Amino acid sequence: MLDNKTLDAYLGVSGVITQTELPIVREQSRLGEYAVVYRTYREKQGGGFGDQIKHPYAWSVLVYVDSYLLAINSARGERREWASLDSAAQWLTSHGFSYWWTRNDIETFE
Repeated sequence: MLDNKTLDAYLGVSGVITQTELPIVREQSRLGEYAVVYRTYREKQGGGFGDQIKHPYAWSVLVYVDSYLLAINSARGERREWASLDSAAQWLTSHGFSYWWTRNDIETFE
């Protein structure tokens, strides 16, 4: 994978949903039971982890809506990113998810 667009195509991401839309689709019983936390290439330049050379990756979230896999965007339309799995887990819990899958298709481990 060379970028997030290629990664999303590989994973079968169909589109995006904003985090503000999650409660609406949950109320309509259209939101899947679990989410997917996946490793992405960092796009944001904020905070102490914004140095893309030292921290080139971030964690993002995918959810199922009507059986379609959608990426989570902020209300401003940008990909949501988390520097750690802990912070992503806190966000998921606060949005009503009890469990999720984790994937890392871009880093290699020895």
